[in-house]
Amino acid sequence: MPWDLPLAPAGSPENELTAGQDGATIRRSVLPGGVRVLTEHMPGQRSATVGAWVGVGSRDETSGHYGSTHFLEHLLFKGTARRSAMDIAEAFDAVGGEANAGTGKEHTCYYARVLDTDLTMAVDVITDMVTSARIDAEELETERGVILEELAMNDDDPSDVAHEQFAAAVLAGHPLGRPIGGTPDTIRAVPRDAVWEHYQWHYRPETLVISAAGGVDHDALCAQVEQALTDGGWSLGARATPRQRRDVSDAVGVGETGTELTVRRSVEQANVIIGSTGLAATDDRRFVMSVLSAALGGGMSSRLFQEIRERRGLAYSTYSFASSHGGTGTFGLYAGCTPARIDEVTDLLGAELDRLADGGITETELVRSVGQLSGGLVLGLEDTGSRMSRLGKADLVNGELLSLAESLERIRAVTRDDVQTLAKDLAARPRSVVRVGPLGD
Repeated sequence: MPWDLPLAPAGSPENELTAGQDGATIRRSVLPGGVRVLTEHMPGQRSATVGAWVGVGSRDETSGHYGSTHFLEHLLFKGTARRSAMDIAEAFDAVGGEANAGTGKEHTCYYARVLDTDLTMAVDVITDMVTSARIDAEELETERGVILEELAMNDDDPSDVAHEQFAAAVLAGHPLGRPIGGTPDTIRAVPRDAVWEHYQWHYRPETLVISAAGGVDHDALCAQVEQALTDGGWSLGARATPRQRRDVSDAVGVGETGTELTVRRSVEQANVIIGSTGLAATDDRRFVMSVLSAALGGGMSSRLFQEIRERRGLAYSTYSFASSHGGTGTFGLYAGCTPARIDEVTDLLGAELDRLADGGITETELVRSVGQLSGGLVLGLEDTGSRMSRLGKADLVNGELLSLAESLERIRAVTRDDVQTLAKDLAARPRSVVRVGPLGD
């Protein structure tokens, strides 16, 4: 069930939806200021998960502000005008809840899972963090060291390095190709004033989506959010509307050339990723991509697993993956193997994609992949956190929310011809190859 952005007039609670499952009810409202609130009331649930989604990610950073988005993810937990960092931590620990945050290439989310009776507290704390973070200079310097340690930890994982470098290679020259967390150089260089400017510019009513699932009352949540944002000093103009989805025209032409890159690391195993650009988040073929990826490298029965691990014993881990963003995406095939076999494994990865493009998948593979995806989709929506995330991402990324039945229908509608057509498209695109390990040039 699609919706247009901006939606109903500000303050009107209209977009009541029925896309829930198991008797759940989904509602969506646009509050004054353009703040969007989405809820999924799940009867019988004693817990609730709430998230504050801000439509800013590493893609949105400009020169002088690189790394600011990830910095803010950390700094919002370091205190507000009303709460210290310890107050924030104690609020959730005292009720057995949990709170965390995540930065992406196109959005940032602050979320908490608590008992339904503690949801009011969770909303109060999270909205306080979003509206009233102090961005204290001393705390920022402390957190600078923490983030540098986080980046160092990621850099010690060769598979993380391979994925980061693959995105940079395929999306070279585009902001989506930059690492989400920043680099050691950008984190060391970004000053407090730049982080503050980034916060002031992007953390605004029209960029904010509040989503909640579980034991939640939609009208009560809307009233609390509006009051909390006002108390936090945000101006909620009655006629303001949500910020429209980002302009993705700058992604046209990305990935038109392939790149080969070797990153040397003193580790026991070599890691390789081969692939290209994929599909945009709003591409109608995204369900076909899911089936294709499941058949090619989505499980123990997939082609990559059977050919590279089971038949040849060349790798312990091998799989395919796809990520989608506004305007473009990435698609890749991964394997980890002994350095002496890296060229053989690289050739096998590419050969399996070519074989899929040439011959398509069998009816058995189609049925198995559809079943795998359908079961995974249903099981993945068993908890309040996954449903909260589904609501937030639907509003920020796709502009539509599909019911479970609609999603299953689209998966089951994928045909063998659909998969082969997309495989041919992907196989014809310029390929990038990234290798990480104890390798020569």
